[in-house]
Amino acid sequence: MNDFDVPDGIDVLRVFCGPDGRHGNPLGVVRDGRRYPGNDARQTLARELGFSETVFVDDPERGTVDIRTPGLRLPFAGHPLVGAAWLLDLEVLELPIGDVFARQDGEFTWITARPEWVTPRTLEQYASAAEIEALAEPPKGEGWLYVWAWEDEAAGRVRARAFPRSTDERGDARSGGAGASAVGIEEDEATGAAALLLCAQLGRALNITQGRGSQILTAPAPDGTVEVGGRVLLASGAGLRR
Repeated sequence: MNDFDVPDGIDVLRVFCGPDGRHGNPLGVVRDGRRYPGNDARQTLARELGFSETVFVDDPERGTVDIRTPGLRLPFAGHPLVGAAWLLDLEVLELPIGDVFARQDGEFTWITARPEWVTPRTLEQYASAAEIEALAEPPKGEGWLYVWAWEDEAAGRVRARAFPRSTDERGDARSGGAGASAVGIEEDEATGAAALLLCAQLGRALNITQGRGSQILTAPAPDGTVEVGGRVLLASGAGLRR
């Protein structure tokens, strides 16, 4: 996050926290999207906040939300929707791409989505979790990269890290991460959309440890959808769920 004071009316969450409540991917949620009308105002705020994503709530009753990275608008993203579903306590979130169903299960919040909603990204398997841990910088190349390895294949435990690696300063939406690296985000701490794609590719439930210690759970369904779940904690803001 940049050196920028978070304005009133914005909740800051940590999504996909680990079992100890640490880590998770920061998310800004603008409860009243009317305060930032228009594309320019929303992109300016998202850039100033500096989170990988910021959500603007346009209708809190219907669950209509607008997801922005520092570089552009996204049609779908995992951790913003898990965070918004938790904060607003909703069962459905409305996106132009389709309705995202949500549910609460104890300490976990889950969303259900389709793999085809996710912007393309490269999933690259490594031989061991130790190789993932040892990466000191993003691997060379262009485009959004998700590297992963089995920690325990029988148990479905995965170690992963994500690198937005923008292809240009504008941040092509089809690179899947939208210019995040161009504004200083070299590594994404927890990436629900990439976890969804990996779950769909492997066709099995996964327990993913990503970044410094964030946890993402996934489960495929017979109809081709995937559930993605995790813990959400309030970092700052109003402190009240609806």
